[in-house]
Amino acid sequence: MGEWSDWIGREMRAADRLDPALAARWCATFDRDAPPDEAMPQGIHLCLCTPEAPTDRLGEDGHPLRDDSPASFLPPIPLPRRMWASSAMQFHGPIAIGARIERISRIASVEAKSGGRGDMVFVEVDHETRADGTLMVSERQSIVYLEGLAPDAPLSPPEATGESFDASAWDAHRMLVPDERLLFRYSALTFNTHRIHYDTPYAREIERYRGLVVHGPLTASLLLQLAAEHYGENRLTRFAFRGLSPAIVGEPLHLVLRGTGQDIELGAFASDGRQVVKASATFA
Repeated sequence: MGEWSDWIGREMRAADRLDPALAARWCATFDRDAPPDEAMPQGIHLCLCTPEAPTDRLGEDGHPLRDDSPASFLPPIPLPRRMWASSAMQFHGPIAIGARIERISRIASVEAKSGGRGDMVFVEVDHETRADGTLMVSERQSIVYLEGLAPDAPLSPPEATGESFDASAWDAHRMLVPDERLLFRYSALTFNTHRIHYDTPYAREIERYRGLVVHGPLTASLLLQLAAEHYGENRLTRFAFRGLSPAIVGEPLHLVLRGTGQDIELGAFASDGRQVVKASATFA
């Protein structure tokens, strides 16, 4: 697989502004009213300082191309499939509408592994998001690169069985059916051109998903909103999530949480009980 030690410590800086128009589009995407003050809900940072690669610098999958030049932030890992595997966030304060945003991203580690899905490489990236010069969100994101799949590989995830999700053990439960409009809007908010979120033939024939895939950060944002509905806005100090299985557009998605004291367990499940996302949080 090779070594990419030269990339560890590499930094990328981006600037943005949380203007009223972006705030309004974010609220509209999630069917929310505008906040009563200028403080936006947690999760808005995922839509700030988005990738700005020119269209002719996008790869076949829609992600920015990677090469061995000094300008390439991510290393040129020769594996074609890319996923957002997990994130661990710390919230230091809410981001206000009108704030000027700076994000510093730094490669923390690059690790090759081999498992049941073949060769894979994990890249961990540390992000610091500042609003008007003050640190508001610290995040460690894990990206995983995977081998390509044969054209006749089984579609993932398997078709749902007749089982049903039981929410009785959870303190809060919300069910929704993500559709193509929601995925399109979230891709637009995050300037995400990964084709698994909008190109059904590509998602099925090349990456062998059963349909369009719901963004991991979109599911995480929905879980953050469930926590806000239960505990109040901007109450979390820590939030971590890990993708376990793809959520497919047009299929029911169950969002749940439970917890005692300050520690919360959250999750997203398919209708047959298959867990899509596992998450945890701490609130102040």
